[in-house]
Amino acid sequence: MNAIYKNLQGQQITTAKLLINGEFVESKTQQWQDIINPATQEVIGQVPMATTDEVNAAIASAQAAFATWRQTPVQARMRIMLKLQDLIRQNAKSIAQVLTAEQGKTLADAEGDIQRGLEVVEHACSVGTLQMGEYLDGVARGVDTYTLQQPLGVCAGITPFNFPAMIPLWMFPMAIVCGNTFVLKPSEQDPLSTMLLVELAIEAGVPAGVLNVVHGGKEVVDLLCTHQDIKAISFVGSTAVGTHVYNLAGQHGKRVQAMMGAKNHAVIMPDANKEQTLNALVGAAFGAAGQRCMALSVAIMVGETKHWVNELVEKTKTLKVNAGHEADADLGPVISPRAKQRVLDLIQSGVDEGAELLLDGRDVQVVGYEQGNFVGPTIFNQATTNMRIYNEEIFGPVLAIIHVDTLAEAVALINANPFGNGVGLFTQSGAIARQFQEVIDIGQVGINIPIPVPTPFFSFTGSRGSKLGDLGPYGKQAVQFYTQTKTITSRWFEEQAPSTGVNTTISLR
Repeated sequence: MNAIYKNLQGQQITTAKLLINGEFVESKTQQWQDIINPATQEVIGQVPMATTDEVNAAIASAQAAFATWRQTPVQARMRIMLKLQDLIRQNAKSIAQVLTAEQGKTLADAEGDIQRGLEVVEHACSVGTLQMGEYLDGVARGVDTYTLQQPLGVCAGITPFNFPAMIPLWMFPMAIVCGNTFVLKPSEQDPLSTMLLVELAIEAGVPAGVLNVVHGGKEVVDLLCTHQDIKAISFVGSTAVGTHVYNLAGQHGKRVQAMMGAKNHAVIMPDANKEQTLNALVGAAFGAAGQRCMALSVAIMVGETKHWVNELVEKTKTLKVNAGHEADADLGPVISPRAKQRVLDLIQSGVDEGAELLLDGRDVQVVGYEQGNFVGPTIFNQATTNMRIYNEEIFGPVLAIIHVDTLAEAVALINANPFGNGVGLFTQSGAIARQFQEVIDIGQVGINIPIPVPTPFFSFTGSRGSKLGDLGPYGKQAVQFYTQTKTITSRWFEEQAPSTGVNTTISLR
């Protein structure tokens, strides 16, 4: 870990290593991609596009390690997680600095990225209670039935650029603590902070071959999806890639969980606490420069809340756009020039299609970081559901405001949207909140909470067009995903027990 951090501090180029069979090795590939600081366009590192042989070697290492690792007592696996969470806590600020340099988010948000992943590691420390089977004696005369939750084998994870700490920590700790081995493919845009976490996992005692890392693009993803020794794939990222992973891996007989795109709404009722609600809307819409799958991108103002719009704009104007490592930054740059251009194009589409542009972030200037990929907070009023800014995931600091007269109209609008990741309702009425949570067809609902990501005691439960696969990351659902249930029905006879005769029926007796 020290090498990556020191290289960054000394402004030296560092290369992302592969992790194969417990060794951090330099790739032999001829294809490398620059890792670029989004605020400055400076190259801070390089990441290899791993060769087919290197990916196969990582999978083979995981396959070989599985035979021993699956027999490791659960208490020993949990002790490694205890050590890992302690190491992450000790090194969180250093990891956050690397994360900010390669991803662009503010230091405070980078630390939050790490903290939300750390919570999953902490939860993995108690996996013994989650991985217990069930037992019932006397299901028939002298017959008992019980279940075992056993590991699958080699699992793989494909993670996105926007949470290079949290999402990997959603995946590999839960997979390996359940007795599986793992091959991780971080985002090629910002893999260095992920590698710091992987180094800490090795330091915590994860044995050789149990955790492996490969880097690359579509070729590596496809190899993971089709390799015969991979049993399950976890994916978080765009809808296009997630659908491809789900279909390809499914065709090759693998378990898949794919968490994908989103269009998250907030419904604001007239009785809501105005100040708290406006603060929540601004933070959820523009934090992390809108680069969250749970970012708030649509505010539905019900009835008289239409008069709150000007105050929302004025509050948003107080946000400071700056490089993530600057102390006064409220939001940093988007990840790349290409991502910035896509956001700008979508903003222009909103103008062309007739939305009222109340706050325009396209021409924001950041002194000292003129080459950065900055887009300022942008607010559209009077948006409609046939506009691109409503129908497409922008993944930038853009909020669209839609006005309706009733809660029923808001619910119908949200339920008609193909995505189902998250929704928030702002109200002081318990009756309205209960009605809303019953009828809304969205996987994760916040009541006076704009980003309703559950803690690891529960599971991430995005739905509909935001999720493919039945089971979500972390929590109880992750244990179900990373294990298979074996049901055992047994009968033991006493040595001198009388014969009951031949039974030709399907029933037990």
